[in-house]
Order: sequence, then C-alpha cells, then structure tokens
Amino acid sequence: MLDEFSKIGKEALDELKLVRDAASLEQFRIKYLSRKGLIINMLTQIGKVEVDLRPAAGQLANKVKNEVARAFEEAKNLVSKTDQAKHRQLIDVTLPGITPRIGKRHVITQTVNELLEIFARMGFSVSYGPEVEDEYHNFVALNIPPEHPARDPLDNFYIDDRTLLRSQTSTIQIRVMETTKPPIRVVAPGRVYRPDTVDATHMFMFHQLEALVVDEGVTMVDMKTTIDQFIKCFLGKDAKWRFRPSFFPFTEPSAEIDLLLADKSGGQRWVEMGGCGMVDPNVFDAVGIDSEKYTGWAFGFGIERLAMRKFGITDIRLFYENDLRFLQQF
Repeated sequence: MLDEFSKIGKEALDELKLVRDAASLEQFRIKYLSRKGLIINMLTQIGKVEVDLRPAAGQLANKVKNEVARAFEEAKNLVSKTDQAKHRQLIDVTLPGITPRIGKRHVITQTVNELLEIFARMGFSVSYGPEVEDEYHNFVALNIPPEHPARDPLDNFYIDDRTLLRSQTSTIQIRVMETTKPPIRVVAPGRVYRPDTVDATHMFMFHQLEALVVDEGVTMVDMKTTIDQFIKCFLGKDAKWRFRPSFFPFTEPSAEIDLLLADKSGGQRWVEMGGCGMVDPNVFDAVGIDSEKYTGWAFGFGIERLAMRKFGITDIRLFYENDLRFLQQF
C-alpha cells in the first residue's frame, strides 16, 4: 500500500511537468485533487492498511498530498503568467501615445455654465438655495395663498405638512431679498420638482434659472430688454420669442415667455420657456423692502427647454436616459 502511495505521488508530479495550459491544468486537478481524485481516494485507503503501518501510511499520504498540491499551485501561477504574457499588448514607445477616454460635463451642466457666463457679463451675481424648502419661502412669501391650486398636495412633493421639495427657484429670490438690501441683481439656478406627467416636454425633476432685479425706477421695459439680449446671446439673433399675458401671484403684471421650437415632424411650435413680471408689492412687504421706494422684476426659464432649443433636441427625456450615444454629442 505504501508503494502505491509513492507511485501515485511520483506519477502526479511527472504528469504536472507536462502541463502547459489552463485546460490541461484543470484536467489534472480533476484527476488528482478533486473530491473523487486519486489523492483524495488515497487518503480514504489509510483505514485499510495494517494497524502497525497506519502511522507511516498517514504520514506518507499527507506528504504526497502536500507535495502535489504545492506543485499544482506553482504550475497554476506559471500558466497564468504565460497566458498574460501572450495577451499582453506590446507597446512601441516610438509611436504616438493612446489618448485615454475621459468624461465630460453633462449637457445640462454645460448649459448652466453658459447661462451663468452670459448673465455675469450683464452684471448679475449668482445665488443658490436649498432644494428642501418650507412653505413660507415656497408659497407664503411669494404671495401664494393657502387656497391657491399651486399649493395642492397633488401638485407638489410634500415631505410633511410644512416641508416640500421646492417647486420653483423663486424661493432663492426670497432668501436673497431677506438678507440683501437693494440694489439687487442676481440669478439663481437649480433643480425643482413637480409631479408632472412625463412626456416629450415635461419631467418631474428639471432645472430652472431665475433672475431678479430690484432697484429704484426699474420698469418692465428693462426686463424685456434683458430677456431679449439674453435670448439673442444664447440662441442667436434669429431666435424667435414672444410675451404672452399671464398671471402669477408674485408678479403684477405677468407674462409667459414662449420660444419657437422644432418638433419631431420637422415643423415648429411655440413652447413655454418660463414666466416673468414685475415683483408684486406684497412680496416686497414679506421680505421687508419698501415697495413705495423700490420696484423690481423677475423671470424664470426652464434650462432643459433652453438646451432643447439650442441643440435641436425634441424630447426632454433624452437628458436623463444616460445614453452615451446621445451625451457624447455635446
């Protein structure tokens, strides 16, 4: 029996020297080291050896097992290194280097940066605010009464009775006016949330850019001129836009801003880009600004819709589907 154990060990080691690839290495493992292999079977035979020879048989069996297992691991490492060397790409240092693929800013981020640059040249500063807001800054200070449909729980993402995800970046304007004395000239970009039905022009999360000017003698003519210069600078001199009379609780008079956009059929249609108007005196009263001395105007655009107009995109959902084929175009 002891001679048989030695024979198995010698055959295994000799056979292992001939192994040159992963396939034959796996065949060797199955033959000798698997649960039904010759080495394991050898260990089960120790109980059949005469009692006085069992200690020697056990020592020999364990020695054979350890030697074969160690040799197997060495062969495995050698085969692995050989395979890596075969597949390793040879580099010719005399050739130009290979430029690695790197990421880029998302098209929305690119658009926001361009918008902020335009308004910076007009003399606007930038302010940011929290996305989780209280009812006071989101509604009360903006002259939106409790019975107004804009406060309906079905039209907002409420967290509790007094807290919600902001539905407009106008909340930042309130925070600026609370802490800053006129003159004020500020833009406020950020994400807003509304439970709209998702379609080609609506999302439940989107980006807005608000602008606010407060000073003595500010008129609606100033606002229209600023909007016109901004649109022509961002979209080009051929961009077509219009005012459409509207109503907002926090501005009076108020208007909608529409842009002429291309649609999927190849035609064009007017699409709402945002709202604007003169700041309502009640808003000034809520933030402690003298409405007899100061006037102001504000407007807000949907950033996604501006990007859609600029780049000819017909579906807002493309911005958030993470399709690299789409994103790599910008």
